[in-house]
Amino acid sequence: MRQFNASAYKAEHFKWEVQGKVGIVTLNRPERKNPLTFESYSELRDFFRDLVYAKDVKTIVVTGAGGKFCSGGDVHEIIGPLVKMQETGDTNGLLTFTRMTGDLVKAMRACPQPIIAAVDGICAGAGAILAMASDMRVATARSKTAFLFVRVGLAGADMGACAILPRIIGQGRASELLYTGRVMTADEGERWGFFNKIVEPDAVVSDAVALATELAAGPTFAHAMTRMCLHQEWHMTVDQAIEAEAQAQAICMQTRDYGRAYRAFAAKQKPVFEGD
Repeated sequence: MRQFNASAYKAEHFKWEVQGKVGIVTLNRPERKNPLTFESYSELRDFFRDLVYAKDVKTIVVTGAGGKFCSGGDVHEIIGPLVKMQETGDTNGLLTFTRMTGDLVKAMRACPQPIIAAVDGICAGAGAILAMASDMRVATARSKTAFLFVRVGLAGADMGACAILPRIIGQGRASELLYTGRVMTADEGERWGFFNKIVEPDAVVSDAVALATELAAGPTFAHAMTRMCLHQEWHMTVDQAIEAEAQAQAICMQTRDYGRAYRAFAAKQKPVFEGD
């Protein structure tokens, strides 16, 4: 069976480090507000795809360096070349790019590890999408989140925003942000359910890592099953979802972690989960 040694992975276009069972992705171009490039999009997509085969990392934190999360696609390295494609009629090139960016979101949602975004400062465009595609989001009071696509003449329908964002904050609020491109403040984000909590800037990464560490110590096979059900049940009726969850729980009941939890409970001890 194919395996991916995430602990030994050497990233080229972002910073990657492992703390215990938690992997931390840091967008690391703070002098430019951590924008994405063709190369970083591609590497992130492939990296999250490979996490399906990783056994050594159980949860992921995504953040940005220098008090900024991500300003979106690099104006000169992405938007400039895309405008040239438009001017030369390179429709295939444009579609190849937009599919690649969407594939990053697909890869994030398909990997078994829960993903926590640690958001500080600017979180715009594709950066807002990365936060949106994560399972949970920890922010600071100075976080500014904006789905900016309309401001450059594009639809708010980008990288799954029209499907995912309304499920997080509601259709009306999502519509407002996607039509106007305005900034969602941290306070709004927390009240609307986009952010799980707001912490001080010097604690945003450590708080996200602490949450990720807590999840990594849990029944990670069961977490992966929960993650899969959260994603797949968008397309199901309630009856179909109940049946899918019955099957999922029956599978989880066959894991060693389930037996460990029972024996620990019977002995009045805290269970130690091993993910099998």
